[in-house]
Amino acid sequence: MGLLDNGLKGNVLTALAIGIGGAILAPVVLPAIAGAAKPLLKAAIKGGLVLYEKGKETFAELSEVTEDIIAEAKSEMAEVHNEAVHAASPEGEAGA
Repeated sequence: MGLLDNGLKGNVLTALAIGIGGAILAPVVLPAIAGAAKPLLKAAIKGGLVLYEKGKETFAELSEVTEDIIAEAKSEMAEVHNEAVHAASPEGEAGA
């Protein structure tokens, strides 16, 4: 039990010392960290915005290509359908 009591006292005293040291150093350290973090955060936001814009452009191009392919496929399907209807009609057989 004596070992356990001494171990807890050491942890409490260590935590207290760290807390007091942090409270004393915080007014000095936090502005320095904030000063260094602001440009990094700003650069990260700029990078995110650039990626977002690139993504929008890429998606728009992809949408356009997809719409073109769908239109071509529908056109080809209509041609095949018209040819099938023309071939099945009596006029189509007589004209052949």
